[in-house]
Amino acid sequence: MQRSIIYVLLLFFGFNILNAQVIYETLESSRLGESRQLKIQLPRGYNSNKDKAYPIVIVLDGDYLFEAVAGNVDYYSYWEDMPEAIVVGVNQMDKRYEDCMYSEQNSLPIDTGAAFFEFVGMELMPYIENKYRTVNFRVAIGHGETANFINYYLLKPEPLFQAYVVISPELAPNMLEYVPERLAKLESKLFYYLANTNNDSKSIRDMTQALNTSIKTTDNPNVFYKYDTFEDPSHYSVPAHAIPRALESIFFVFQPISKREYQDTILKLEESPVAYLQEKYQTIYDLFAIEKQILINDFKAIAAAIEKNEDFKYYEELGKMARDHYPKTLLGNYYLARFYEETGEPKKAMRTYQSAYILDEIAGLTKDLMLEKADLIKQDFGY
Repeated sequence: MQRSIIYVLLLFFGFNILNAQVIYETLESSRLGESRQLKIQLPRGYNSNKDKAYPIVIVLDGDYLFEAVAGNVDYYSYWEDMPEAIVVGVNQMDKRYEDCMYSEQNSLPIDTGAAFFEFVGMELMPYIENKYRTVNFRVAIGHGETANFINYYLLKPEPLFQAYVVISPELAPNMLEYVPERLAKLESKLFYYLANTNNDSKSIRDMTQALNTSIKTTDNPNVFYKYDTFEDPSHYSVPAHAIPRALESIFFVFQPISKREYQDTILKLEESPVAYLQEKYQTIYDLFAIEKQILINDFKAIAAAIEKNEDFKYYEELGKMARDHYPKTLLGNYYLARFYEETGEPKKAMRTYQSAYILDEIAGLTKDLMLEKADLIKQDFGY
C-alpha cells in the first residue's frame, strides 16, 4: 500500500513540474503521409548548459503515457539516480491500431505499421538528434500494442534503441521466438525490461510469462534483463508502477553507491575499492556516453571502506582521483594525508594537512580539522 502511494505521488509530482518544460511540436512525415504531434520535455538545465548532451527516451502512446514517463525521468534525474534525458512522446490517438499493424504470417510490420516503423527510425529520431543535443543512448517505452511494436527495433542488425521498456505487451505470436533469439546474439550492451500485472488479460499474462521464461535462459552478458509482475494494478494503471522500476533497473549503475552496494559488494572486495569506483564511472560512460563527475558521496563510501578494512594503501590513489575531480577542495589532500599518516610518513602527512588550508572545505572536511590533525602529528613526533 505504501509503495503504491509513493508511485501515485511520484506521478502527481510529474504532472506539476511539466508545465514550464514541455514543448509541443508537429512533425510532417512523408512515410505516414500526414503530420504527427509530439510532446518533448527538455531537462531543467538544458538552456543553461550549452555543452551538455542527453539520452533520448521515446514514448509511444504519448497521448497518455508521456506525462507518466516525463515526471519520473525528471524526478529520478533530479536526485541523480539517472542522467537528465530528453523525453519525446509520440501522439497515437486514433492511430494506434494502424501504427502497430503486423503480418499474421510472420508477425512483422506491414502497410501502415511498416510506415510507422520507418517514421520512428528514419524521420523522428533524425529530427530529434539534429534539433537537440543528444548522446547515443536511446530508450523506447511502450504499453500493450506499442510494447510489442518497440521490439521490432531490437530485431534490426543494429538495434535502434539501447533500452526497451515493454509493459504488458500484446505480443505478436512470433515475438516469443524473435526476441530471445535476438537477445542471445547481441554483441553490444542492451537493457530489456518486461512487466505485466495479474489483471492483464489471460493472453497477455500467458505470453509475457512465456517470453520471460525464454529470456531467462538466454546466457548473454551483454543483456541486462529485469522482469516484474504486479499483483494489484489494472492493465491501464500498471505503467505507473512499471516505469519507475524500469528506470531504476536501466540506470542502476548511474545511481550513487547505496548502503546495500557498500555492504554487499565494496566491503567484500578482494581488489582495490578505488578500482571499483573507476570501473563504475567508466561503465557509466561506456553505457550512456556520459562523462559523469564522481560524486562526493561515492568518494566517501570508498574512503569508509578503506577505513573499515584498514586498507590504507588505497588512500593514495583515491587522493589523486579526488584532486583530479575536485582540485579546488581539500578532499584530495585529506586522503593523501591519511595515506602518509598510516604508511609511516608522518612528516609528509603533517605538511599535506597544513597545505590544505588554502583549499575549499567540502563534504564535512574543514580547514580547522586539517590543522588539528597537523597539530596532533606535530605534538606526537615533536616536529
